[in-house]
Amino acid sequence: MVLNYIWIAFFLIAFVVASCKLIFMGDTQVFTEIINATFSSAKSGFEISLGLTGILTLWLGIMKIGERGGVIQAFARLGAPVFSKLFPDIPKDHPVTGSIFMNISANLLGLDNAATPMGLKAMQQLQELNPKKETASNAMIMFLCINASGLTLIPITIMMYRAQLGAANPSDVFLPIMLATFTSTLVAILTVCFKQKINVFQKNLLLFFGGLGALIGGLILLFNSLPQEKVSLYSTLFANTLLFTIICGFIVAGMRKKINVYDAFIDGAKEGFKTAITIIPYLVAILVGIAVFRASGAMDFLIDGVRYGVASVGINTDFVEALPTILMKPLSGSGARGMMIDAMSTYGADSFVGRLASVVQGSTDTTLYVVALYYGSVAIKNTRYTVPYSLLADLAGAIAAIALTYLFFN
Repeated sequence: MVLNYIWIAFFLIAFVVASCKLIFMGDTQVFTEIINATFSSAKSGFEISLGLTGILTLWLGIMKIGERGGVIQAFARLGAPVFSKLFPDIPKDHPVTGSIFMNISANLLGLDNAATPMGLKAMQQLQELNPKKETASNAMIMFLCINASGLTLIPITIMMYRAQLGAANPSDVFLPIMLATFTSTLVAILTVCFKQKINVFQKNLLLFFGGLGALIGGLILLFNSLPQEKVSLYSTLFANTLLFTIICGFIVAGMRKKINVYDAFIDGAKEGFKTAITIIPYLVAILVGIAVFRASGAMDFLIDGVRYGVASVGINTDFVEALPTILMKPLSGSGARGMMIDAMSTYGADSFVGRLASVVQGSTDTTLYVVALYYGSVAIKNTRYTVPYSLLADLAGAIAAIALTYLFFN
């Protein structure tokens, strides 16, 4: 229902803004640009889905081997002490717990290509437990909000872009990003726990949050001790080694169980192809709405309005130039990435705006994309409070990103 209102708002606001630009500013190209944006974004949505087909086919095939080989069940038992508290509606030792565990672990390590198929597999398993097939369950909402908060321990892609654009120290945003994304995820979990009446002071949850904080602290110390040129190298090496180890480990587990590993892979791969086809209309719909809103000039008017309001009350406006990245992040990952690169290209990678755009980019995930992708894969129409709670986590991440950038770099 919330996505319905957001989607309608994109089009209506775009129409009003475009009409005003045509009538009062004589912009005769605005409606042409909007229509062109709908075509290009629809094409992008299909191409993204098509690109996901191969990745989904590969990883859901690997996941099927792991499921039949007993690895997913082992991960389920490993994550049970925490996930049984965060997801009380999931039966004990259900395979979905293992899929959730692997998805969150992949996200933590920045392994997007592996995290998305694992997340879609988890959604399919959650849908099997869902008594109302068109309405998001409590477990689905918790899972989506955690994913939308975008907790990532190693923001390798952002550091790579900063290096390419001439940053003197590409990883100087590592600590602010870590703290900002941790804030976003913490807000997501706590607010959903409050809504679902989950006691956050349970021993296992306190140990989980404490352990996660200790892990973040350890990584900060490790990265600060490494030579600058080694940070990217070691991160990439670790991530890719881990991925291939997982693949080989699943195959070996399947061999130990004496299953037909090849047939198991093919069965899972078929599911991947079906899932990729299912999400196309949902992805096209949300990307077209976002493109229309941006092409109409509504985004520019919003940013200019915020700049004027901030300046009028005497608040420092240095952060306003990074607002395109902040506002685009919940809407479009590629759009926000483009805004980040543009900010670093325009103001400099080591400027306040360039660093802030980088921290914002790493602080959360793309909420509307994640919601459309994951819920679309299982045909959920009523997302309940998923979007507002995810956007609340995005807001917390953005505020933390601004505050931390002022703290570290101003």
